[in-house]
Parts: sequence; C-alpha cells; structure tokens
Amino acid sequence: MADVAAGGVVGAAFGEGFAILHDTVKHVAGQIIMFKSQLKRLESTLDGVAPTVREIKELSQALHFPEKETQSLIEQMEEGKELVLKCSKIKRWNWNYCVKAYSYSNKLSKLNRAIEKFCQVNLMVQNTRNGLETLTLVSQNTEIGLKTLTGVNQNTSIGLDTLAEVNHNTMIGLETLAEVNHNTRIGLEALAELNQNTTIGLETLADVNYTTRIGLETLAEVNHNTSIGLETLTEVNENKRTLNRLLKHVESQNLDMKTKYGTFSCAVPKLRDYIVGFDLHLKELKRELLKEEVSVLIVTALGGCGKTTLVKMLGWDEEIIGIYGGNIFFVNVSKTPNLKVIVQNLFSYNVDGCPEFQSDEDAINQLEQLLNQIGQPILLILDDVWPESESLIDKFKFNIPNYKIVVTSRKAFSRFKFRFKLNPLDHEDAMKLFCHSASMQDGSSYILEEDIEKIVRYSGGLPIALEVIGGSLCGQPVEVWQSKVMGWSEGHSIFDSDNEVLARLQKCLEFSADKIILKEYFMDLGSFPEDQRIPATALIDIWTELHEPSKNDVHAIANLHELNSRNLASLVMKRKDAEEVSYYYNEEFVTQHDLLRELAIQLSSQKPIIERTRLIVDIRENNLPDWWMKPQLINARLLSISTDELFSSSWCNIQAPEVEALILNFQTRNYTLPEFVKNMVKLKVIIVTNYGFFPVELSNFQLLSSLPNLKRIRLEKVSISSLCNTLVQLRSLKKISLFMCNIGQTFGNSTIQVSDSFPNLMEINIDYCNDLVELPAWLCEFLHLKKLNITNCHKLSELPEEVGKLVNLEELRLRSCTELSELPKSIRSLNKLRILDISDCLSIIKLPKHIGELHKLKELHMKECLRLRKQLPSSITDLKQLRLVVCDEERAKLWGPFEEFFSNLKTCNHCR
Repeated sequence: MADVAAGGVVGAAFGEGFAILHDTVKHVAGQIIMFKSQLKRLESTLDGVAPTVREIKELSQALHFPEKETQSLIEQMEEGKELVLKCSKIKRWNWNYCVKAYSYSNKLSKLNRAIEKFCQVNLMVQNTRNGLETLTLVSQNTEIGLKTLTGVNQNTSIGLDTLAEVNHNTMIGLETLAEVNHNTRIGLEALAELNQNTTIGLETLADVNYTTRIGLETLAEVNHNTSIGLETLTEVNENKRTLNRLLKHVESQNLDMKTKYGTFSCAVPKLRDYIVGFDLHLKELKRELLKEEVSVLIVTALGGCGKTTLVKMLGWDEEIIGIYGGNIFFVNVSKTPNLKVIVQNLFSYNVDGCPEFQSDEDAINQLEQLLNQIGQPILLILDDVWPESESLIDKFKFNIPNYKIVVTSRKAFSRFKFRFKLNPLDHEDAMKLFCHSASMQDGSSYILEEDIEKIVRYSGGLPIALEVIGGSLCGQPVEVWQSKVMGWSEGHSIFDSDNEVLARLQKCLEFSADKIILKEYFMDLGSFPEDQRIPATALIDIWTELHEPSKNDVHAIANLHELNSRNLASLVMKRKDAEEVSYYYNEEFVTQHDLLRELAIQLSSQKPIIERTRLIVDIRENNLPDWWMKPQLINARLLSISTDELFSSSWCNIQAPEVEALILNFQTRNYTLPEFVKNMVKLKVIIVTNYGFFPVELSNFQLLSSLPNLKRIRLEKVSISSLCNTLVQLRSLKKISLFMCNIGQTFGNSTIQVSDSFPNLMEINIDYCNDLVELPAWLCEFLHLKKLNITNCHKLSELPEEVGKLVNLEELRLRSCTELSELPKSIRSLNKLRILDISDCLSIIKLPKHIGELHKLKELHMKECLRLRKQLPSSITDLKQLRLVVCDEERAKLWGPFEEFFSNLKTCNHCR
C-alpha cells in the first residue's frame, strides 16, 4: 500500500512542479527584456515536453513507479522556478546588475539543457522500461484468457457431443478464440513500436478483459444450454421409447389382423396427402371433445364439407393418441348399418376370435363387456350416421368412465346436447385447395386470377366442389376455363358440367319414406333469389298450402327445423324469448348455401317445361325465355319469377291454371302484377317481394279479386294506395302479411267497408311499417280475426278502443312499438286472448286496470318495458291460466308480491 501511495505522490509532485515552472515562464517571458531569448527557448522546451509530462504523471500513478526516477528533475524545476522569479526582480540600476544578469542567463540555459536531456534520454529509457512492463502485463492477461478459452472449448465439446443445438454457442467460443489471438498479435507487434507501445498495450489489455468476460459469459451459457440439451435429450429418448413401444404394439396388432382378416375395419383410415383449412376446426373439435361433461359429440355439416376428413385428423392427432393410445376405433356406419357386423369388427380388431351373436342386443351386451376389459380411456368414432340411424348412437352409449363417442352426420341430432358444426372453407383456404386440385403450381400461371376467383366463389367453399371442379380443369387450355366461367355468369348451373358434384350432393336428399316430403320442401327453397334472406313465414305459407293443406303451420315449422338439422338450410333465430312456444316466426329467416340452391333449381328443372311441377324463371332485363314466347300450357303448382332492375314490366301472356303458389321477386321502382295472374284460379299463396331499397308502388292489385281460392298474401316493401279504396273481394283470404310497406295513407283514406272484402280473414301481420301512426278503427271489424301482430312500428302511438270488438282474438303482439303509451281499456273484452306481447314497448307505463278479465291469457311478454315501474293492478291475480311471464329483472320484481297466487307460473327473466 505504501508503494501505491508513493507512486501517486511522485506522479502528482512531478506534474505539479512542471506546471508551476511552465506557468511562471509563460507569465514572465514577455516582461523581462534582458532574458527574453533564454526564457522563450525555455518556454518552447516546456511546451514541447508538456504532453510527455502528462503521460509520466498518469503512468506513475497507474504503474506505481519509485520517486528517484523523477526526483532530480523535480528539484531542477523547483530551482528553475526560483531562478525565473529572481530574473523578474533584477533591476538595471543595481550596482551588481551585470554579474547577476550573466549568472542568471547561464543558469537559464543550463536549466533548458537539463530538461531537454532528461526528456531525450531519461524519458526514452523510462518509456522503454514502461513498454516492457506493460507487455508483461498484457502477456499475463493473455495467458489467463487462453486458459479460460481452454475451459470454454472443453465445455463446448461436451455441448456438441450432447445436443446439436449447442453449436451456436460453440461458434461464439471459437470466435472468442480468434479475437484473443488477434489481440495477442497486436501485443507482439507493439514490441517493435516502443513509442506507441504504452497506448496499444493498455487498449489490448481492455480488449482482453472484455473478451475474457465474454468468454466466461459464453461458458455459462454453454453450460446452461448443455444442461437443457441433456434434459431435452433425455425427454426425447423417453418419448421415442414410448412411441416405439406404441408403434410396435400397433404394428403387431395390424399384422395379426392382416394375417387373419386382411383389413383393418376399425383402424383410423390414413389421411389425404393435402389438407387445408382444417387446423382451426381440429383445435376447436378437440377442445369440445376433451370437456369432462361431453360423452357424445355430433360433428355435423352438409355433405362434401369434410366431416370425415376432420375426424380422421382427430384420430391421428398426437394429443389424442397420447390420451387414448391404441383405444381409438373408427367405424363407418353408412346408410344401412348392420349392428352385429359393426360389433364383430370391433371384436376382431381387439381380440383373437369373434363370438357369434344371437341378436343385436346380445352383440351390444358383449361389446360393453369387451370395452370394460380393454381399459380406459376409449374413443369411438361413428362416421357417416344417416338421419334414419339416430337410434344407433344410443346403442353404443355405455356407462364406462372416460369413454367418448364422436359422430359425423349430415343431420345435427338435436337431442344430443353437444354438437360441432363444420362450415365450408373460407375464401383463402378455398383458393388454396382449388389451386392444388387444379395443379396451379405446375405452370398454369396463364389463367387469369379473376377467373380463378369467380370459380372459387361459385364453388361456395365446399371442398368436394373445389376438388372436383379443380381436377376437371387441371391442364385444360385457358379457353376451357373462360368458357366455364362465362357459362356460370350467364346463369348455367354448375351441375351442367360437373356431374360428380351433383351426385355427391344428391346423397344429401336421400330420405326415408316418411320424410320424402322434405325433398319437396327443399326444392321450393330455389324459388328465392341467390344470396337473399328468405322470410321463414313466407316458406311456412307456401309449404302449408302447397304440401299440407289439411294441417296447420306447426307441421311446416317442424319440417323447417328438420331441414335445418340436416344442414340443407340454415334457420336464423332472432327471437330472444327462448321459452316461447307459440309458433311465432315473423322475425326468423332462412339462408342457404349457393350450391344447395343450385341443386334445388337443378332438380326442379330436369323435366320439360310442360311437365314441371315447380317452374323457376329468372329474367334479366327484358329477355324472356324462349318457351315463354310460344303459347303453351304450364302445369306447375309453384311458379317463381325473378326480374332485375332493368325489367320494364312488359309481360307476355302465359297459361298457368294449376299454379297454387306464386312468388314474384323484383327490383324495379314500379311493379305491375302481370295480367295472367287473374287466370290462376287455383292460386292459394302469393308472395310479392321488392329487393330494392325503398318501397315502390304496386299496381294491378285488383287482379287478385278474381282468385276464389287465394288464402295468403305476403307483401314486402311495396305501397298499395288502392288496397282499401278498390273493391277487392277475397272471401277465402285468411292471412295477410305486410313487411316494410307504406300503408299509413292507405289505411287512413279507406272509404269502403273493408271487412266485407275479407270476411274470413284470421291473421294480420304488420311489421316495420314505419309510416303507421294510428291503427284505423275499421281494422277491428274483422270479427273472425285470431291473430293481430303489429311489431316494430315505431310511430304507432295508440290503438283504437274498437280493439275490444275482436272477440275471437287469441294473439295480440305489439312488440317494439316504442311510441305506444298505453293499451286501450276495451282490451278487457278479449276473452279468448291467450298471448299478449308488449315487449320493448318503451312508452307503456302501466297495465290496464282490468287486465284480470283476460281469463284465458297464458303468456304475457313484457320484457324491456322500461317505463313500466308501477305496481301491477290487483286484478292480475284473476289470471288463473297464466303460465309464462317473459320479462327482464326489473319487471320481474313487480311480480314478487303475487307469487303466492300463481302456483304454476314461470317467470322468465333471463331471456335475451
């Protein structure tokens, strides 16, 4: 410690002495004329050696050099300072001036030579000695770095032998070695350049220290990764051993089965080479399957969507195999399943030999025993279960822990709680599958991307269609592609050129004898424009009158749900009241896949025009079909005519006396009912829909008066100013529905006795008619009326007191009439009313005082009546038949005081 302190003091003393002398000389050099030349030389010398003095000062402190090496120069600089000060004080008039001047001049020259000599000789020797000492320090640190490198190399070698992933860190170690060698060479070269040796040595030392630190950090990282690598390798080896045992077990089973039976009827079939768009579906399917509460999971979709592909992927999934091991059984059920054969295959797959079964019940009993012996968990995949085979699923349900069944079917079996619907491919995945099927990657770049996009859109994301159409176009000239696209654009069916797609989709329409009517229902769906929502009530009207005239709407509704469950149509339920069971479908609509619509039209068009029972006509501009221009009799029971915005309403006459359902779809600003309608004497249903944005005037409405059997009218987005001013006798009319129509002026200007025109009217539906402000009193003269539904008419502010005259009314729905402030007092007279719906009537503040006189009321809907906060009238206790109240939480509190009066009342306040 004493040496360190001494070195610091020497360096400080030497630097301080030099600084004082330097400053003194500079201060007096210009003031003393007689010693000016000597002082200038001395100042110049001191300026030149100033950098060297600073180095001496820094190195003396850093390297702890002894005092004696600079002591003599320090003493000379002290004397020099005194000498310079004496020179500044000498006066010309002193008696000894000359003697002192001569003496001081010699001493200044001697001081200058002493400093020059010290810097030229002593400092060079010291610098040499300092460089050698610095080199020694560099060599020592280099040796330390090399030893560290040896450790790094040894650990790197271990890492390389253990895991290939350590290679990256080994390269870092090798780069460190190269950097150390480079710095070592710099140190050796510094020996030949002693004047620059000190600076280079110090920089090299810093580099070596930095490199050593990197080497140590690298060593730590290598060791860490080596440890991870060893753990990973151990885990990989263990998994390999487990997988090898599993594969050997499976191979052994497969070999035994192939020897005895030649096939593996219950093994999961191999996957196709190219699958796209199913990864997310598989992830979601696994998430559903692995839920603890799931025992049976139904995978449902339209035929050709890839249900079988998805469950195959499930059977080959590593996570599923890790859970179920070899206990994954795949059974293709098909249209006519043989239960005993299925069980025999399961036995043959799992044990040597197969027993004879006396009956299906015996087969199931023995299968349950087999599955219990196999051990758990078990996954049974029943592929392609037809709707008629739904009961088969129950036979395979056993009370075995960790035993699950996955079923694929075109029908979503509604009584099974857990269902997974597989949708068609999105556009991006559809493009990938089509391009692969058409071998677009093999040099078909000459096909316009626009044409490819159109073909993919026409395929509707259906994998079977994409594969078949892509395969048919593979390698074809560009003209073939363009011809196909142009044909579809002109209205030709996709099935005209691709029979395989038609054949595959037709399998979806194979129904049992008691369900064959569903095919007729399905084909009727093609009567509505492409990509448009179909009102559920329009379908119900058509189906009831056309196919089941002796039954009420409930059968048509049931079949609509059946089509939905078979994925032949999609029923979109907008109703929020889940408990409602009153067959109200005014807010529901149906959508359909484009290819299914094409299929419906294709099947309806297979016979000649004159023989078709369903005629679907699509008119573009004024281009009528050729057959229309020729006089001929049309025998169709359903006639659908769609026109575009360029149609001029110039109809040619046709003879269609057998038509019972007429569907008119248009987009023009004005529309005239065709004259030939008046000759459709069997017509029961007419659906007129404007697919434009605003309601338009409908002319020739009086033609309907000549139709003696017309029972149902549905009008959408039309205005009929003549409805109530023109004598239109429709004595058979039972139901009229007005959706988004302009009717306010029509209703307000009536001058005739409307009830005489529609004496048998039983149902009126008015929905989204925004110009309806006040319900006319004459509307209450339809004494046979059973259903009055006025919904979403936001400007309707009041009902007439004459409502009380509707003594046969069973349903009164006023949902979402937001300006309606109260119900008329006369409502107490509706003794047959079963359903009252005032949900979302935001302005109603109270219920009628005598509401208790509605003795047959069973359902009361009052959800979101936000201003209805007052206590319910006491007469509410007289509603003895009330069974269901649908409301929100705040309205539910109003019923609290009356709970004791209703033992069977269900208050549903969770419906949204």
